[in-house]
Amino acid sequence: MSVKFRDYYEILGVNRNASHDEIRKAYRKLARKYHPDVAQDKVLGEEKFKELNEAYEVLSDAEKRKKYDALGENWQHMGDFTPPPGGGGSYGFHSAADGGGQEFHFEGTGFSDFFENLFGQRAHGFSGFTGGGSGAGPRQQSHKMRGGDIEADFLVKLEETMTGSERSLVLQKAGKGRAEEAKTVKIRVPRGITEGQLIRCAGLGQPGFNGGEPGDLFLRVRLERHPDFRVKGSDLYHDLALAPWEAVLGTTVSIKTLHGPVKIKIPEGTEAGTEFRLRDRGLPTGESNHFGDLYAVISVAVPPNVTPEERVLWADLAAKSDFNPRN
Repeated sequence: MSVKFRDYYEILGVNRNASHDEIRKAYRKLARKYHPDVAQDKVLGEEKFKELNEAYEVLSDAEKRKKYDALGENWQHMGDFTPPPGGGGSYGFHSAADGGGQEFHFEGTGFSDFFENLFGQRAHGFSGFTGGGSGAGPRQQSHKMRGGDIEADFLVKLEETMTGSERSLVLQKAGKGRAEEAKTVKIRVPRGITEGQLIRCAGLGQPGFNGGEPGDLFLRVRLERHPDFRVKGSDLYHDLALAPWEAVLGTTVSIKTLHGPVKIKIPEGTEAGTEFRLRDRGLPTGESNHFGDLYAVISVAVPPNVTPEERVLWADLAAKSDFNPRN
């Protein structure tokens, strides 16, 4: 099976030698533009935001980026992509016990076919096979054999973790030239679900043999990257930029949270790196009605351009101030 190659560097608008910081800044800039909450075209914004998330998921992870880069720069000119043999996430799963395999095609995981082929799916070995004659496969055994489990990545929005949700997953299995009719299953995303947690879908894995039960499908949760928040457990971190005069004189700013807008009072003389803790403004902890915290991390932004009049004022301040940050 061939799928459309995705140029993650082009999606983020960075070159292939971009640093982690450059990739992060490019993602945040574009994510703020296309996030469904602010995009003028909600449908286009939703699709573009998914693309950006997927690109950042790969390029911000050292191992994923290394594997992606191994495809080579010329892949972007070839249109369709055939996954390399032995890749960690191929659609076709072939068990050593079976000598055959079955392809699994998903829609609704939040990731593209390209990502799923390269990173998403993992097959686990068959269980219940007790062996027999040398070289005999499960079809030659009289023992029941349970089918192997399948694991795939499943993208979940931060907003979904707040209340839980129900998603539709379209699953189609194919093997040895035969394709089963696509099956739509409902996936319940529980409130407070966390990064890396597994959602078990019983009986949706590899088929069993000799009357054995089918394996299960496990969806491994990947939390969607948010342009305004970083996730650490159930806590959220938000980078809050202040103008120099706001940091010096103090101010009150309003920030968006997943619980609604909140005002923060910034005292005089606030330094970069200061963290303001907002209790119970993070993600659900799994306990009833309990939430993590939100930390607003202060940075001081310098105006990229100043007018001649502003330059005079800054020069006057520099002349009159005895503050030396290097002392």
